[in-house]
Amino acid sequence: MTRLLAAILFCLLALPLRAQQFETAATAAWVYDQTTGTVLLEKNAHVPLPPASMSKLMTLYMAFEAVRNGHLTLDTRLPVSEHAMSYGGSSMFLNTLDRPRVEDLLRGIVVLSGNDATVVIAEALSPDGTEAGFATLMNAKARELGLNDSHFVNSNGWPAEGQVMSMHDLGRLAEHLIEDFPEFYPLFAEEEFAFDERVPANRHNRNPILGLVPGADGLKTGHTSEAGYGLVGSAVQGNRRVIFVITGLPSEQARRTEAERIVNWAFRQFALREVAKAGTRLAEAEVWMGAQPTVGLVLPKDLAILVPTLGNGVEASVAYQGPIAAPIAQGQEIAQLVLRREGLPDMRLPLVAETAVPAGGFGPRLQTALGVLMGKAGLAPLSGLAIPPAAAPQTGTDPAAAGGDGA
Repeated sequence: MTRLLAAILFCLLALPLRAQQFETAATAAWVYDQTTGTVLLEKNAHVPLPPASMSKLMTLYMAFEAVRNGHLTLDTRLPVSEHAMSYGGSSMFLNTLDRPRVEDLLRGIVVLSGNDATVVIAEALSPDGTEAGFATLMNAKARELGLNDSHFVNSNGWPAEGQVMSMHDLGRLAEHLIEDFPEFYPLFAEEEFAFDERVPANRHNRNPILGLVPGADGLKTGHTSEAGYGLVGSAVQGNRRVIFVITGLPSEQARRTEAERIVNWAFRQFALREVAKAGTRLAEAEVWMGAQPTVGLVLPKDLAILVPTLGNGVEASVAYQGPIAAPIAQGQEIAQLVLRREGLPDMRLPLVAETAVPAGGFGPRLQTALGVLMGKAGLAPLSGLAIPPAAAPQTGTDPAAAGGDGA
């Protein structure tokens, strides 16, 4: 086991591991490696800010949900109200004589950022047929999705007091769209949509990374004088997907430049490393009053971690409350593998029992008691893994709760 641990640690420690510090020109930003669940960059990420048209992602989420559950179909034709037609800014140039299909409206929102199209969808899904009624549903959906820094007043991000989202919430919403609606997500990669050819120049997706950044496939731009220029973007390269959100840029060019910089940094400065397979024994935990004195600690699934491509190393340790009271079930989570990487959040991954350990009979119990008396109940670190000492349970305490968390 010692040789195996040494090999695993060498795999980790031999990696050069320091990411180049990234300074973004955005007033707020959030960068996330979706493949590993690693936040790469946060800047004012939980501050509620005017989201501009990026908030249309919530309307799209609810529209996709309505199509999936049969409330709407892609061929459903919807009326255009005076209220929808009255919006300025980005538009499909709908009028009250139009009866656009839901599919056209979805493309009109994604590609053309149509404020009018967003309101048509909102009024169709609102319980009272109003955009304000739909905003109430948006707020309920935000709470359901855990978007706690968001509040909606309208469906399209038109400047209004109280219409706010954080960059973190926008990024998490993008993640939900990608994961929850794979059948609709390809819409975000469409670079052109000409609705009825009525305004030939109004056909291009404003997302600046489409066709510019390899693997870019979404999601949504936003701009108002209050919010500045922003983007919720995503790209896939190799076996990794990165989601990022930026806002507060002064121009379209600045947005394009910053988006490209962020994606290049996220993919070049970090790498995904396969470390160990499921079932690999990393350490042993001491067992209290069991049929055997120790139990192997193994990974329940394959381990791959995101690491910076330059630097000094990964610190790995095992943490658990011990000794572990028998009986122990095979596959029972009894410890955590703690990985510390410079410039990235700590990772805490479950370790489970390699085998079942039944409660011991008189002999093992006597041996354990003698071990406690002799001061031999502690567990020494193994091959550089910092494993906490295993303290004997105190009289009258739950054995499983004895000991401390060491890392």
